Amino acid sequence: MKLRFSGTGDSGQVPCFGCDCLACQRARLLSCHRREPCCGEIELDGDLILIDAGRMDLAARCERQRPAAILLTHYHADHVQGLLHLRWGRGESIPVYGPKDPQGCADLHKNPGILDFQPGLKPFRPLQLGRLEVTPLPLNHSKPTLGYALSDGVNRLAWLCDTVGLPGATESFLTEWRPHGVVIDATHPDSYIAPRNHNNVAMALEIIERIQPSRAWLTHISHELDADFLATSRTLPEGVELAADGSDILF
Repeated sequence: MKLRFSGTGDSGQVPCFGCDCLACQRARLLSCHRREPCCGEIELDGDLILIDAGRMDLAARCERQRPAAILLTHYHADHVQGLLHLRWGRGESIPVYGPKDPQGCADLHKNPGILDFQPGLKPFRPLQLGRLEVTPLPLNHSKPTLGYALSDGVNRLAWLCDTVGLPGATESFLTEWRPHGVVIDATHPDSYIAPRNHNNVAMALEIIERIQPSRAWLTHISHELDADFLATSRTLPEGVELAADGSDILF
């Protein structure tokens, strides 16, 4: 199983329009520090499975390899806006799984095009996509939101974004499931004392410490967080790192 971080930014992305902080200046000069909307790709047995669809160049990516399925965490625009173009494509339909949310985003449900929406995944009830077992996990967010526990039968990866803290049932599941890797929302620097919809770094690290994966990646990163790391030269615990756009992880 291979994971690619196709986007690791928050809704403002990095660089953020109109901002001259050190992180945004760096990202304008060095493309390796840019952050597109948070999303990922799983490759297994020749199949491509997308996690979220916020990149505006999604259709071009899918032309290179047509996805076998798309997993949506929720229907905020920065996680689904790439579908607004992709849906008008041609060829076989693409199944799209996600939480039950009648409002969805814009008119995606009314005019799905080639997208075969199958919303209403049941929490903790596994879905089989080829050899990949996908278990939906409830998260804490302002829209109905799911994380995903992903297993190829040997390796286990938890994708936990967007969320502020974790529901008790989700954390209990993960503690027992024991993922090898965790990808977790860490949008804000610790100066955000009481964030509403996303973790700050301290909250994310506390969750990682309780779940005890071998490796963890912080994602959904804001330009404020990148600027904070630049200003403080902060280090992370062993086995934890900031995710970067375009990086590949093999399990």
